[in-house]
Amino acid sequence: MPRPFPALPNAPAAARKSTVTTVHGVDLHDDYGWLRADNWQEAMRAPDRLPAEIAAYLTAENAYYDAAMADTADLQTRLVAEMRGRIKEDDSSVPRENGPYAYSVRYDDGAEYPVFIRTPRHGGAAETMLDVNVMAATQDYFQLGTTQVSPDHATLAWAADVNGSEFHRLTFRDLTTGKDFNYHIPDVASVAWADGQTLFYVRVDARHHPNRVYRHTLGTDPATDTLAYTEDDMRYHVNVSRLRSGAYVALSTGMNDENEISIIPTANPTATPQVIEPRTTGLEYDIEHQSDAFLILTNADGAHDFKVMKTPVATPSRDNWRDLIPHEDGRMIIGLAAHKGWTIWTERRDALPHICYVRAGAPIETARSISFDEQAYSLGSDPSPEYETDSFRFTYASPTTSPQVFDYDLSTGTRTLRKTVEIPSGHDPADYVTIRTTAPSHEGAQVPVTILYHKDTPLDGTAPCLLYGYGSYGATMPASFSANRLSLVNRGFVYAIAHVRGGEELGRNWYEAAKFAGKPNTFHDFIAAAHKLIADGYTDRCRIVIQGGSAGGLLVGAVLNMAPDLWAGAIADVPFVDVLTTILDDTLPLTPGEWSQWGNPIASRQAFDDIRSYSPYDNVTAQAYPPILVTAGVSDPRVTYWEPAKWVARLRATKTDDNILLLRTNMTSGHFGKSGRFAALEDAARSYAFALKVTGADLSAG
Repeated sequence: MPRPFPALPNAPAAARKSTVTTVHGVDLHDDYGWLRADNWQEAMRAPDRLPAEIAAYLTAENAYYDAAMADTADLQTRLVAEMRGRIKEDDSSVPRENGPYAYSVRYDDGAEYPVFIRTPRHGGAAETMLDVNVMAATQDYFQLGTTQVSPDHATLAWAADVNGSEFHRLTFRDLTTGKDFNYHIPDVASVAWADGQTLFYVRVDARHHPNRVYRHTLGTDPATDTLAYTEDDMRYHVNVSRLRSGAYVALSTGMNDENEISIIPTANPTATPQVIEPRTTGLEYDIEHQSDAFLILTNADGAHDFKVMKTPVATPSRDNWRDLIPHEDGRMIIGLAAHKGWTIWTERRDALPHICYVRAGAPIETARSISFDEQAYSLGSDPSPEYETDSFRFTYASPTTSPQVFDYDLSTGTRTLRKTVEIPSGHDPADYVTIRTTAPSHEGAQVPVTILYHKDTPLDGTAPCLLYGYGSYGATMPASFSANRLSLVNRGFVYAIAHVRGGEELGRNWYEAAKFAGKPNTFHDFIAAAHKLIADGYTDRCRIVIQGGSAGGLLVGAVLNMAPDLWAGAIADVPFVDVLTTILDDTLPLTPGEWSQWGNPIASRQAFDDIRSYSPYDNVTAQAYPPILVTAGVSDPRVTYWEPAKWVARLRATKTDDNILLLRTNMTSGHFGKSGRFAALEDAARSYAFALKVTGADLSAG
């Protein structure tokens, strides 16, 4: 079948500079390792410091991309206009009561960024706390980080990243005068107020490792701040938070499948952190404070789908943990919130979330749940920041239903709709169909697949399809609403999400089945989902565009190697594709913590062989590949820019077809692309234009 998107002449060709590294007696040949700049950490903060040869290659690839996609320029403009037309430009959030104020976020007409406001709880004039548009006005990139109001409601701690490197600068604002304090704290990852004058914060080091906790007194020189905790294990990342009761600050340090929590009483912020339970191989736990006890969400005692336990505040160690909500196979508890009078948790069964609650101290058998009717939907739990309340907030959405915000009275069971996200250009859920089906994969696995299409789309195999997947770290892909997605669906696309192994849609075992040597299960599940879509008449071979980002880009790269003739095209966003090289490099910021997912190929020959068997970069072969669009960001600290750049260079030098291969690198931002609610639409429009072009759509059609 002829492809509708052939390569242009004179595609960039990266220079070959062969190096050989020997690991476990195996020679690893790499012609493109030079694309990793020696000063990559400097370039992450200041992209203009990228070496000239590397910058020239990335710039040439960008120019090639521009030429190849030039005939989609008008289409992209229309797509951006459509997607923007679905955004209520003068929008605001539902106010959240907290102490003497009700806090909310407002978007002004045409503004890229939010305005943080508050009003007196019982009525009065609104005051602006932070207008992000003003802060971002002089920056090419601006991403707001944490915003934390002090317990006395007098000071706002806010942080921002101005280049996509995720190095955030912390600033304090006096909410009485509206003016910022005359100092900043650089490279801050998380913050937690102890009281109105004392704040704990986590600093990241030059390797982007969040490993030091400092205690700061408002108005003093940060150079005199007290170092409260240091994490020496590169696998562990530190985070600080204030518990809902306000009685403790929690210091959590851990990696993907293991952690340790210490507490500091806010009444005595200079106290030495008290460990709840020392780090133990494979033990995960999180805590909530409720009266004289800590509630603990944990996988202790073999509770692979997690349970909730209770322990006295005075003696919180594991010896005193007792079951509160026992473990149940197939019912995964994914979130916990404790108020003075209520315990609330979110659980997942059969890939669908549920919210449950019970009065504090009441038998667990008296717990109630909040029910929903659609086949596939997503829930967002948003418990009140106030400890003493009977109110709980959640967000509901489905692929056909735009997000709805509900307040729920826990004492009466009354559900109050506070907001439905408005689609100004119009949206009728009845025009769309959502289906949840399962695809049989190898080893008997049944893979959930969420499908969205317009009711007028023919289901005879002729429709194009965009199939999305992720499948790593236990991350669950929700069956949520996307207004942007409608631009494809309204043009006849079937949109599908493959809930492959590696996520936790079907519980912890679903995740564990795709770790270490089991990682190929993710790829087999994704291919199985494609075959199911074809068998059921939703689409056909060479009509499916696949998309995934970051570790989802690993999925895309692997299935391109395994089944290249199945796809119409592929979109790999900031893809993690040079897996073996990255996981062998323990100087990279995320690598040591990744070994619990993939194995440690430095220490283990088995892990080395496992990763080498599927790493997309290492398995590029002389075969025909479909059209491919790859994105990268120079400031990206998560998937460094050279991974997608090396992959594209090797693909272009090796593949046997004449289909287009595109690399678009954002030279001024990082992992998450452009900032701003409208500017980010341009990234989506590029992807959708590519999908439409590779499936032979009429690019001039509305």
